[in-house]
Amino acid sequence: MEEKLRQRPCNCLKIVLFGPESTGKTTLSEDLGRYFGEPVVPEFMRDYLQKVWDNEKRICEPRDILPIAKGQMQLENQFSEEAEKLLISDTNLLELKVYSEAYYQGYCDPQLLKPALNNHYDFYFLTYIDVPWTPDDLRDKPHDREGMFQRFENELKRQNFPYMILKGNREERLQKAVVKINQLLKSKIS
Repeated sequence: MEEKLRQRPCNCLKIVLFGPESTGKTTLSEDLGRYFGEPVVPEFMRDYLQKVWDNEKRICEPRDILPIAKGQMQLENQFSEEAEKLLISDTNLLELKVYSEAYYQGYCDPQLLKPALNNHYDFYFLTYIDVPWTPDDLRDKPHDREGMFQRFENELKRQNFPYMILKGNREERLQKAVVKINQLLKSKIS
């Protein structure tokens, strides 16, 4: 399993959209992909869990975590081969770690823990909870948005990973992210 969760080397800048559910990560990642003309790694967990819900009418269980992690890394490694200068990820294994600990009383499968902390990303955009909650079959914490946001920010602080919080409407978030990515691309080339 360790090999299936390992990140392949990539010479491009790796950006992650990170944060709790219904905070605009997918929208922003797609906007950034269009703006820069680069691939966006989609969120494997959403499709996987929607199929589980549709077929079995159940929510995520601990046994789902490693298959989700494996699927996410397969997508990331696949899309990293297409990236020229920038790889944008709608999520990563660290997000799965945060969710696992939040839902399963602090538990994170040891097989997930190491790659979640060791896979490298150049920068995280932590999406704030100032966008409207959009309900669906999978989202279930509309009344704990602040608590979930704090879990995500605390994880970035604990790991000392570089990040900035993105607030505002869709256009404001895009503009802030574009400025930061251009700075990072410029310093990577230097």
